[in-house]
Amino acid sequence: MIKVASFVELFRRLPKGVLFATAGLVQVAVLAMMVIDRAEILRDGREVVLHVAPVDPRDLLRGDYVVLSYVISNVPAGELEGKPVSNDGVVYVKLRPDPDGGFYRASSVHINAVPVTPPEVLLRGRSVHSDYCGGFYCSTLRIKYNLESYFVPEGEGLKLERIGTGRLTVVAAVLPSGRAAIKRLLVDGKPVYDEPWF
Repeated sequence: MIKVASFVELFRRLPKGVLFATAGLVQVAVLAMMVIDRAEILRDGREVVLHVAPVDPRDLLRGDYVVLSYVISNVPAGELEGKPVSNDGVVYVKLRPDPDGGFYRASSVHINAVPVTPPEVLLRGRSVHSDYCGGFYCSTLRIKYNLESYFVPEGEGLKLERIGTGRLTVVAAVLPSGRAAIKRLLVDGKPVYDEPWF
C-alpha cells in the first residue's frame, strides 16, 4: 500500500508537460508498431493469389474502398462440423495452389495451427457468428480473413465495382503465423494497385 501511495505522489509531482509528452510518445509508439507489423507481413509473407468479387461502398472519412468477397470465404467445415465453437471462432484454413500453380484454394479448416509444406500456406481467419449452428460449427463456414476491404483513391471504387467477376484478383502476403495483408490488386492479371510498405 505504501508503494502505491508513493507512486501516486510521484505522479502528482510530475509536470503536466511531461505527462502529455509521455502520452504522445505512447501513441506514436503504438502507431509505429502497427505500421511495422503491416510492413513485416508485406515484406516477408508468402504471396498467394485469390479469386475475388468486389462490391463498392464508401467511407466518408477515408475515401473509396472495395469490399472483397473470396471463394475461400465459404469453406466446408470438414472435421469441425458439429464441434463446439472455440477461440472466439478463430480458425486456420490450409490453402494450396491449383495444379497449374495459379490461384490458391481452401483444402481444409482447423481450430489450431497445423503444419504445412510449401507451396501450401495457413491463413488465419474468424468464422462469422451467424453461421454457427447453436454454438457448434455448421457444415459450411463463412470466414473473414481481415482481407475483405481495400482502400483505393477517391473515384476509383466505382471503376473496380464495374469490373466483371473473374477479372479482379488479389495477391495477399501470408506469414507462417497465418496473418495476412493485401499486397496488390490485379485486373486481368495486371497490377492496378500496389500496397506500399509504409
